[in-house]
Amino acid sequence: MTEIIDWEICKQEFIKERTPDLNQIASIKETANNREQLIETIEINDKNASFIVEGYYEVIKELLTALLLKNGFRSKNHQCLISYLYKKFPEYEAEAYLVGELCFLRNRLDYYGEKIKLDYYLKNKTNIINTIAILRKILG
Repeated sequence: MTEIIDWEICKQEFIKERTPDLNQIASIKETANNREQLIETIEINDKNASFIVEGYYEVIKELLTALLLKNGFRSKNHQCLISYLYKKFPEYEAEAYLVGELCFLRNRLDYYGEKIKLDYYLKNKTNIINTIAILRKILG
């Protein structure tokens, strides 16, 4: 299981307060929606599973970015987006850990070329889609 960075460390080192920008929040949400719609048009296979999972992680990251912005914060790193979800919405602990795992896998893909197996996607697709739905619900 991926460890989640402490929110207090995030606040000290990586989080800045800022005024929520409703236009920017709407734009980020639209980008996430468009990215998800594009992903859903792709027929998944062994060769593109890594990129589908990576795409879903990007959707989640964008929604978390919008959520922080809605609540007056901006994060300098992805780990603190996950920490915010974990700290502020403890009822979604399992989802926070899933996002942490997706972040780890995405980083392994981007920085080391380690592929994400189709089997991983098939086992986790429902939880990934549910996490996206939860974030949309929280965002309103």
